[in-house]
Amino acid sequence: MAIKIITSAEAAAMIQSNTTGCSQGMGGNDLAEELLLELEKRFLTTGEPKHLSWMHSSGQGDKATRGLNHLAHEGLLDWIVGGHFNPVPLIQEMISNNKIQAYNLPQGVISHMFRDIAAKRPTITRIGLETFVDPRIEGGKLNEATTEEFAEVVTVGGKEYLHYKHLRTPDFAFLRGTYADEAGNISMEEEACYLESLQAAQATKNCGGKVFVQVKQVVPYGSIDIRKVHIPGTLVDYVVPVSDMANHMMTFDEQFNPAYCGNCRAVTNIAARDKTLDAKKIVSRRAALELIPDAVINLGIGVPEGVGVVADEEGLRRRLTLSIESGPVGGVPVGGIGFGASLNPDCILDQSTQFDSYDGGGLDLAYLGLAEADQFGNVNVSKFGPRIAGAGGFINITQATQRVVFCGTMTAGGLKTVVENGKLKIVQEGKVKKLVNSVQQITFSGNFANKSGQNVLYITERAVFRLTEKGMMLVEIAPGVDLQKDVLDQMEFVPIIADDLKEMDARIFHHELMGLTWEN
Repeated sequence: MAIKIITSAEAAAMIQSNTTGCSQGMGGNDLAEELLLELEKRFLTTGEPKHLSWMHSSGQGDKATRGLNHLAHEGLLDWIVGGHFNPVPLIQEMISNNKIQAYNLPQGVISHMFRDIAAKRPTITRIGLETFVDPRIEGGKLNEATTEEFAEVVTVGGKEYLHYKHLRTPDFAFLRGTYADEAGNISMEEEACYLESLQAAQATKNCGGKVFVQVKQVVPYGSIDIRKVHIPGTLVDYVVPVSDMANHMMTFDEQFNPAYCGNCRAVTNIAARDKTLDAKKIVSRRAALELIPDAVINLGIGVPEGVGVVADEEGLRRRLTLSIESGPVGGVPVGGIGFGASLNPDCILDQSTQFDSYDGGGLDLAYLGLAEADQFGNVNVSKFGPRIAGAGGFINITQATQRVVFCGTMTAGGLKTVVENGKLKIVQEGKVKKLVNSVQQITFSGNFANKSGQNVLYITERAVFRLTEKGMMLVEIAPGVDLQKDVLDQMEFVPIIADDLKEMDARIFHHELMGLTWEN
């Protein structure tokens, strides 16, 4: 079949007002930047299209002006549902100022929603129960302008589930691939992840919408190995060869890295070991003691990434498999603005398929950030004052994994520590207490975890807590710190204190390697 090859400006000119669009991307990975850029240009020039709604699963942006930040204009965007908003500060500002209606749902739920919309079946899952997306709490609504309920509680087989309604379905999709042939078949062999590009194309076509795919170039029919075709031409309406490769970067900080997509394997020799024992390194070392051999693991961004560094230093990485919600399995997850890619992955799955595994308990262990926790074991990583970061894949990962470890410092904002003679000393306390009476938003529910029988730890540089049915229990304390002054006085609540309160492993507080093996 023949396809229509058009420019990004021509694609933008076809978008009508009062319609719903969707896009793919994580950061800059697999993002159709030029299509979004041209849509913004058209609106600023002509005032059209107006009043768009938008659907996206992963955070798409560079924390500045690229990605979905192009949509951040009053009159252009009216409504949005997304899994993560941290990379799009301009959208965050519109949400905080009640300029648009906005919902934050679990990333995996939205990923599966595209597939369900395509199949015209409901989206029903236990993911999200008792968190802020539960309609009995906040319903995922992000501001006062947003009033319609997105989810409802239903009972199936005597168990509670959330039914996420399909409040909007896509009228058009802005997708991206590597190459397109003359029949519109799309390959993705030079992309760092696939996300749910295929499922978004299926959903859009089955709803009668139009699919636009940005590619590097068009090649002759039959020249793409059929095993590399990820979106068949039957699902594609328009192919858009990019005019500027700056709008088709592999990530927002690298034009192309062949080791992200399997074109080669990069040598990953460990650099000279950093012997600095700051608070974050202490947390990572203690967290590494929870590693189990041959485990499939998800490491969150920030402090949890240090667990992988410690595993490298201790020679444990060969028997660990790291995975990312965006789809890569194996390799070394990329941090910072390139998050979503993995260096030297063993394979790359569709994001919806990855979340199938996650939601079913396919992870053996998960390490996530500890931004704020309360006496009930609830954790907040999604909202801080007026700033709405969003949950991302956090809810899927933490609710479905039996062993969860939250990692973070006990206080924030100026914390300084030193280790002397195997003891931890707090030189300067942080200004912000992170263990509070009540979290601002429930991204992880301690009550739900208890009912699910999960094993949950909260690891800081000076104390370790375990989730119990009665709340957070202090089970370990760092050598050298004062229980009252350095721990209890730095919390807004009094935790349960274990009868056999222990000191954290002494090996953590010495500059030498800990000598970890799977036997100790």
